Amino acid sequence: MKKFFLVACLCAAMVLVNAQELKSPAGNLVMKFDIQPDGTPSYKLTYKGKEVIKTSKLGLTLKNDQKSLLNDFTVSDTKTTSFDETWKPVWGEVASIRNHYNEMAVTLNQRETNRQMIIRFRLFNEGLGFRYEFPQQKNLNYFVIKEERTQFAMTGDHTAFWIPGDYDTQEYDYTESKLSEIRGLMEKSITSNLAQTSFSPTGVQTSLMLKTKDNIYINLHEAALINYACMHLNLDDKNLIFESWLTPDVKGDKGYMQSPCQSPWRTIMVSDDARDVLASKMTYNLNEPCKIDDTSWIKPVKYVGVWWEMITGKTSWSYTNEFPSVQLGVTDYSKAKPNGTHGATTANVKKYIDFAAKHGFDSVLVEGWNEGWEDWFGNSKDYVFDFVTPYPDFDVKAIHEYAKSKGIKMIMHHETSGSVRNYERHMDAAYKFMKDNGYDAVKSGYVGPILPRGENHYSQWIVNHYQYAIEKAAQYKIMVNAHEAVRPTGIARTYPNLIGNEAARGTEYQAFGGSKPNHAAILPFTRLIGGPMDYTPGIFEMDLKKFSPNNNSHVNATIANQLGLYVTLYSPLQMAADLPEHYDQFPDAFQFIKDVAVDWDDSEYLEAEPAKYVTVARKAKGTNNWFVGSVGGIQSRTSTISFDFLESGKTYIATIYADAKDADYKTNPQAYQITKVVVNNNSKLSQFVAPGGGYAISVMESTKSEAKGLKKI
Repeated sequence: MKKFFLVACLCAAMVLVNAQELKSPAGNLVMKFDIQPDGTPSYKLTYKGKEVIKTSKLGLTLKNDQKSLLNDFTVSDTKTTSFDETWKPVWGEVASIRNHYNEMAVTLNQRETNRQMIIRFRLFNEGLGFRYEFPQQKNLNYFVIKEERTQFAMTGDHTAFWIPGDYDTQEYDYTESKLSEIRGLMEKSITSNLAQTSFSPTGVQTSLMLKTKDNIYINLHEAALINYACMHLNLDDKNLIFESWLTPDVKGDKGYMQSPCQSPWRTIMVSDDARDVLASKMTYNLNEPCKIDDTSWIKPVKYVGVWWEMITGKTSWSYTNEFPSVQLGVTDYSKAKPNGTHGATTANVKKYIDFAAKHGFDSVLVEGWNEGWEDWFGNSKDYVFDFVTPYPDFDVKAIHEYAKSKGIKMIMHHETSGSVRNYERHMDAAYKFMKDNGYDAVKSGYVGPILPRGENHYSQWIVNHYQYAIEKAAQYKIMVNAHEAVRPTGIARTYPNLIGNEAARGTEYQAFGGSKPNHAAILPFTRLIGGPMDYTPGIFEMDLKKFSPNNNSHVNATIANQLGLYVTLYSPLQMAADLPEHYDQFPDAFQFIKDVAVDWDDSEYLEAEPAKYVTVARKAKGTNNWFVGSVGGIQSRTSTISFDFLESGKTYIATIYADAKDADYKTNPQAYQITKVVVNNNSKLSQFVAPGGGYAISVMESTKSEAKGLKKI
């Protein structure tokens, strides 16, 4: 008994010695690191004295009979530092970003193997980031990760806003539920997709938004996903503990590592105000500074394009219906009969160029311009496209000259059909072809199962491919908008030519039957935490059958909601996605899309509640003009905001684009009203928001004479 007591005392003393504390700069967040009696590293996190992450274990299991990096550790060194800098993004929501944190780097030695691992913690005022680092060492050189075992132990049965864990897609509608309800709701939450691989009845994806019973908001994600597999979260729903779950490769392995190396950052944002989560730049701050010396060619873009008419079924990507299959270099398109539905024709694209030039847009996107679309999907086909050979009815040089004469840039489309090896094989030639023909930006796509067969969209090797494409594009001064790629994790700070991603359900799903009307009120809390989304907003005609007879879908939004998206869903790449003729039907509402900026000096989050509403005010770059956007949820509401973000002593004219009183996303989506009023920094507004609705406001600095006769609020 005495011996047992002595051992227990020694263990307790060891825990006491190893327990270490790190506070955020403002002191509201406190992280405590500890070593458990068996040598397992752990941490916990408190916010304003309340526990938000209970004691959670850290470590990794390794393959090939290597002793895992889970336990048997002692602390050999601890270093603490503070950091405070301000840096300027190439584009963004604000003109400058403060990067302020306190850091603790804990060096661990594993007694049996004499291997070393560092866990580096950075505590910001809005959250915690930590990662594993593996210094170069003879006892841990090459190793294979079987699984990362990072835990996030919840303090209760929180409300979660989640999508199913999946190795291949994030294109799901969000489910709002208690953690304990995830298992029961998982099956109906998994909707069909062209490529999907779910793995667990309680597995979910990051960025995961949570809300506690005492109104604390918690966000779990990752930052700087480089040379590593994408992380999911698997819930132990009996103990309410999330554990990391990495995406495997074709062999089931989850990471091939060579020291020195490191994991991505695991991030936990915490606040009692949901607006703080949206305003946080922690994810960017955990990435490396910009590695592109000359960024003058990277410019925010507002564009239109030949896309919505295709995705809705009005026109097609393919040129002909005659070929049962296509072999590039063998199939002779000059002898084929055109199908009459091809959208990317020279004549049709010129109409979009004319529309863009008339209304002040920067660029035009064209999809379906290149040979191979007749059998591009579903055949496990390696050589799908060569990315340089146009269809007979698309004259690349003529389009280049015509666009140039109108002052319009063109955006190239590279659909890989998931064949990443083929894309890498053709990438240099494709990027050179773009530059030779006046294309400064590319929309890449990875629809369908990945080739090589058995790989997943989010495994380490494929994540490295996406990064390779970004870095290769930078060499050619090309901006990248990647669709179906891995979700962004702040890498746009390091490579700001990554100006857009999809990686979630975008507007295209409104053409497939619709997303929930509160979808866009969840995305800022989830998908957009890691970087901007090419959501492709701006749909004015909600009844698709009116122009695409075989499509019975209905867009679940009002016109005012669609306008609000240009502000609430931040992106330096914004599309006016609808058909030009639909904008011509509503020229007064279209005016907001023409006016709204795509780059900003300042942003103020005015209202925020996941799945309910988001209201944002942004100051246009280099001006004193502001734009406000608000999107709502399923229920109608009244939004109440103050204009105290405006400069004191100045007068502004606010043009308010709002839902009409009888507007409804189902029954009356095109009902809106436009009002002009005079505002200053003392003004307040109460604005009706319809179900599935929203509003948008342009706030332009004006003189007293310009404001004369307008109502003041």
